[in-house]
Amino acid sequence: MHNTSAAPPLRHPDVRLAARLAASAAAVDGGVMSNAEFLAWFGERQREQAQQVSRIPFAELRDWGFDPDTGDLRHRSGRFFAVQGLRVRSDFGPVREWAQPIIHQPEIGILGIAVRDIGGVLHLLMQAKSEPGNVNGVQLSPTVQATKSNYTRVHGGSAVPYLGCFRDCPPGRVLADVLQSEQGSWFFRKRNRNMVVEVGPEVEATEDFCWLTLGQVNALLGSENLVNMDARTVLSCIPDWQSGSDGDGEAADSARTGSLHTDTEIRSWITRRRAEHEVATEPLPLAEATGWHRTEKAIAHERGLFFSVVAVDVSSHRREVPAWSQPLLEPHGIGIAALLVKRIGGVLHALVNARVEPGFLDVLELAPTVQCTPENYAHLPADDQPPFLEEVRRRQPGRTWFDTVLSEEGGRFQHAQSRYLIIEVGDDFPTAVPEDFRWMTRCQLDTLLRYSHHLNVQARTLVAALRSL
Repeated sequence: MHNTSAAPPLRHPDVRLAARLAASAAAVDGGVMSNAEFLAWFGERQREQAQQVSRIPFAELRDWGFDPDTGDLRHRSGRFFAVQGLRVRSDFGPVREWAQPIIHQPEIGILGIAVRDIGGVLHLLMQAKSEPGNVNGVQLSPTVQATKSNYTRVHGGSAVPYLGCFRDCPPGRVLADVLQSEQGSWFFRKRNRNMVVEVGPEVEATEDFCWLTLGQVNALLGSENLVNMDARTVLSCIPDWQSGSDGDGEAADSARTGSLHTDTEIRSWITRRRAEHEVATEPLPLAEATGWHRTEKAIAHERGLFFSVVAVDVSSHRREVPAWSQPLLEPHGIGIAALLVKRIGGVLHALVNARVEPGFLDVLELAPTVQCTPENYAHLPADDQPPFLEEVRRRQPGRTWFDTVLSEEGGRFQHAQSRYLIIEVGDDFPTAVPEDFRWMTRCQLDTLLRYSHHLNVQARTLVAALRSL
């Protein structure tokens, strides 16, 4: 019989909070649900939530249509999202000017994980959720994953479970609450509220939900296409329970004072790169996006690169709405998101990139060392290939700490996957790096994650993965 008495509210920063998170991270099996029980439950959820997703011509989209004047693809309600054109001029990368389709979704959604003390150990309330763009249908999701259009029920469907835990949460029970971006190459200034809140014994897991320890969720991050993107970004916003250590027990002060660059130097570098990079974006009618052509079933680039916009029809008896149709953005190729790590002065550092993407709210965010789809660069000369891509390709298996293919957001993207890697480099790898790169400690990354728009969504996945090791 588990002790389900309400725990005191979580507060941050709080040494006791770090200890509670560390205890949950150390609980890698058992608790409310054993690992074997979870796999059986998750398999049943996959069978119960099976969706039928089929590609359709744009003309068969229900409640969606192309604007006759601009060619923009919109929902008849004016809500949810739209596919529009964007003209971009930049001083960053091998191509300095281009046009593209981009998803415009100005609403701020909620991505939230509820945590609860059960038997003296913090458990996370996770959801088995199907998305039309997932390669395998159902993935492990946060407690709540909802756009404003969804939770205000524009679609006329059922209410979002557990939403009140986040919209009406007392401040003293909030563990994390921060606005974070999504893919800046595919979304225009898209943000979600990433939240972690503590709840009491009155919150129980219903059919499509389960209680897992932090250790169990961390272990599942290594499974291909299991923990979805929205869960990963919320996990990264949980304060690092090692309290700034580098993973081998060094104290926070050691990790901070042992950093190659001070916190002030890092902040100054980010500010300088944002001020010095020139990026101009201008909304453009989708019909005028140069180099992109619309057929009956796709909007695609003339080179066959990057991505296409397609339409799908979806039926599912386990969603807020049982059947609908919608556009999805379909990437061409599997992306690479790789983080190089190295001990400098005995302290673990990660090499991050100040990356410009046209959809970012503030010019750039910190990205993994390498973030690209290699096929998109195959036609370019060697000097225009992404920096450090060859180091990733030549990685040694014994130095590869994390290597898993994970899905990007399945509600807007069709079969979007990236190969996430954490690779240790040797002592001979230079600490002197190009100006758009910096070595940072885990403590410094954790500090930046408390604030909006500093680490991009791919970097946040890799922070969650690094903590899971």
